Amino acid sequence: MKKINIAIDGHSSCGKSTLAKQLSKYYGYIYVDTGAMYRAVCLYALKNNIVIDGIVNKAVLIDSLENINVSFNYNDKKSISETFLNSVNVENDIRSLWISENVSKISKLKEVRLKMVAIQKEIGKNKGVVMDGRDIGSVVFPNAELKLFITASIDERVRRRSLELKDASIEDIKNNLLSRDYDDSTRDENPLIIMDDAIKIDNTNLSIEEQFNLALSYCEKAMAD
Repeated sequence: MKKINIAIDGHSSCGKSTLAKQLSKYYGYIYVDTGAMYRAVCLYALKNNIVIDGIVNKAVLIDSLENINVSFNYNDKKSISETFLNSVNVENDIRSLWISENVSKISKLKEVRLKMVAIQKEIGKNKGVVMDGRDIGSVVFPNAELKLFITASIDERVRRRSLELKDASIEDIKNNLLSRDYDDSTRDENPLIIMDDAIKIDNTNLSIEEQFNLALSYCEKAMAD
């Protein structure tokens, strides 16, 4: 079967990263969590006071982009790809509510997206990549052999996110997800959209295994075409 690129888009906490990791492991493909890339830039901005009280100093951030390097290293012991910001492992740091509350302000900036998208496109040149995010099928890999759009009900997404953020209230998590949905779908630069050639999977009532098996069937077809 031929090697392909698999583009997975969807809302926050809908399970797209879980699926992407499963598929990359199954096929031995490179996995790229693009959301982690924007979270790493957000972490840099927050730690360097480029974002204060929710306000982004856009000019300073743009000037700082040349000093921001985001990369991934595979952790054999944990069987996961971990995110590094300027050679420092920040995988745990970027998963906090602090980052979630500010990342949309960073990811909507044209200059930030241009830099991250350029890195993502370069990674996918030789195929064999599973990439998840918000604009993978529409911008990064518009010619991907398989495009999946993953979604779930807001209540189910809140439940899943609450398992990760045990110190955050349900109300705060729900408000954050709804706010990010709005920001992701209405931003000027590369908004989250469902492409006409994407296959939509609503996993509200699917187990992780059921979703994986469904996606596998789509992958096998795309690889055989």
